[in-house]
Amino acid sequence: MKGKFVHHKLDKNKLNKASPEEKRLQELEKLLTNKHGLLVFRAFLCKEFSEENIDFWMACEDFKNMKENSKLTFKAKKIYEEYVAIKAPKEINLDSQTREAVTSNVTNPTLSCFETAQKRIFNLMEKDSFPRFLKSELCLDILRYL
Repeated sequence: MKGKFVHHKLDKNKLNKASPEEKRLQELEKLLTNKHGLLVFRAFLCKEFSEENIDFWMACEDFKNMKENSKLTFKAKKIYEEYVAIKAPKEINLDSQTREAVTSNVTNPTLSCFETAQKRIFNLMEKDSFPRFLKSELCLDILRYL
C-alpha cells in the first residue's frame, strides 16, 4: 500500500449510484467550499500544471471578503500583477475583453473588480479540469474512503 490510499479500479456504476457524500464531490462549487476538497482539487491541478486557476480563484475569494478598505488597492494590484497581467508569473487564460475590463477595474478597485475574471476561470475549471478530476485516480481513491 502506497500512502493512505489503496490503488484499485472503482466500479463506474458506483459513481452513478453515488452517496450524498460522493455527490458533493461532483459539484465544483461545493467542492471548493470544503477545505479538504479544495486541497485535493488543487493537488490535481498541480499535476496538470494549471494550479494558477485555483490560486487565482482563491485569491479572488479572499479579496472579496476583505474587511480593510485601506489595503484594497495594494491587494488588487498584487492579484493583477500575479495572475492577470500579460506575462504574469501565474498568468491565467483570459479573453482580451475580460483582461481589459480587469485592467480598468484595478485602477479604482472595488470588492467586485475581479468578479468577471473569477467567473470565467471558475467556468473554465468547471468545464475543463473538473470533469477530468472526477475521472482521476486521485478522486476515485477519495470516493472509496467516504
